[in-house]
This record gives sequence, structure tokens and C-alpha cells, in this order.
Amino acid sequence: MRQGSAGAFIARRQPLCYAAKPMDATDGNTAETTGSRRYWLLRGVRSAFSIPGLILASAFVGFAGLARDAGLTLAQTVFMTGIVWALPAKVVLVGAVIAGNSLPAAAFAVALSSVRLAPMVVALTPEMRTPKTPAWVLYLLSHFVAVTSWVLAMEQFRLVPRPMRTTFYAGLGGTLVLGNMLVVAVVFIVAGRLPPPVSAALFFLTPMYFLTSLWGSARERAGQVAMVFGLVLGPVFHLLTPDFDLLAAGLSAGVAAYGVHLIGKRRRKA
Repeated sequence: MRQGSAGAFIARRQPLCYAAKPMDATDGNTAETTGSRRYWLLRGVRSAFSIPGLILASAFVGFAGLARDAGLTLAQTVFMTGIVWALPAKVVLVGAVIAGNSLPAAAFAVALSSVRLAPMVVALTPEMRTPKTPAWVLYLLSHFVAVTSWVLAMEQFRLVPRPMRTTFYAGLGGTLVLGNMLVVAVVFIVAGRLPPPVSAALFFLTPMYFLTSLWGSARERAGQVAMVFGLVLGPVFHLLTPDFDLLAAGLSAGVAAYGVHLIGKRRRKA
């Protein structure tokens, strides 16, 4: 873990008594495993109040201004924050509203932008599942999956006993959603007094946080190589194919990073 990443900062803030715990405490015999669910729920709530959570809230400040400029009402904006949740998907939806697209087209665009969250759900669910975990609990908690909550959870699950991880993530994800719904409501009301450049600057804090957090939480060098390739190829494909620049850059960077990974693996074996 890079020392400058937000995830490493959070991990260093944990009490030392948890540092010696195993990666996956599942035996059910420790005091932490048998502790109350209220304790782990509050631990999840407390984890939401962090630097990544603050940066996410600042990005929602910009979204509230964007939604107000698009002509949405306060109720619509707050409802969108809680139901859609992922910030890029909400930006796509607001863009579809501004462009006057039909409801099916807007829904398809939002769904397409949220496909990127599927790998995060696939990676997070096994970390929470136990033989006694009801399926509906995992379905419900999957609504909270976004980059910020995913990074925080994957960083701290090693400190949480497996039987309590659903409770911990419910506190973490629920606090992020409800807290940002409140932020959006407050900012929407006072958005008329916020200078547009300030809103735009706050909005762009989110992709910067996504980049640094994903870089620090990458488990293999190939993930970091893919991000470097993506940053380099993004502007190139924007000039060549502006309508498909993100897709082309993502596919090209991923394939190139996988190739670098295979070459490095063969060299290590040799």
C-alpha cells in the first residue's frame, strides 16, 4: 500500500489492538467476533467520517449545483442521490435530462455507466458472505457499492470478523448515502450563492480521489500499469474517436497491461 493513499491513512488510524488480528477472523471464538452488532454498526458509521468520505461529500456539492442548474427540484435531486447513488451515473442522468432524451434512453445510459460496479460487487460479496448470511442482505448491501465505499470496505474488512462484516458495511454504506443526501439537500438550497467555478472544482475532486485510491489499493502491478496506459491513451482516443474515447482507452489500456503482466510473469519464471 502506498503511504500517500487514503486507504493507507485510514488503516494507520486503526487502534493497534486490531493490527495483530488475522486477515479473516471467522472462528467465532474471539471477543470481537462475539461482540454486539451495534458495536460493528457504529464502527462502520465511524469509518464513513474519513478523508475519502469528506472528498466524496465535496463532490456531491458540485453535483447539487449541477442538478439545480439542470432544472431539477430539491426532492428529485435528493431522491436521485439515494436511489442511483453512484455519482457518475447521476451525472449521466442529469445530462440526459438536459439533452431532452427519453426515459428509456436515460435509463439505459445510467445502467450502462453502472456496469463498471459489477466487478466491485463480485469482489466485495465473498468478503461478507457466511453460510448463514441471507441472500437478501447481500442484495440490499450491494446498493451501497460505489468506489468510495468499496475502497474503504476492502481496506478495513481485514480488521472486521467475517460474521460482522455485513453489519459493518451497512453502517459504512448507509452513512455515506444518507450523509450525502443531507449534503445535497443543504447545498441545493444555498447553491445560488455558490460561485460556479467553485462547484466545478469540487466536482473534479472525485475523479482525482478515485485515481489515487485505486492506485493505492491495487493488489497487482498490472492494475497500476493499466491506469498509466489509460491516462496516456485517453487524450489520444479523444482526438481519434471522441464518441468512444473512454471505451477505446479502457480496452486498449487493459489489454496492454495484461500483456505486460504476462511478459513479466514469464521473465520471473525464466
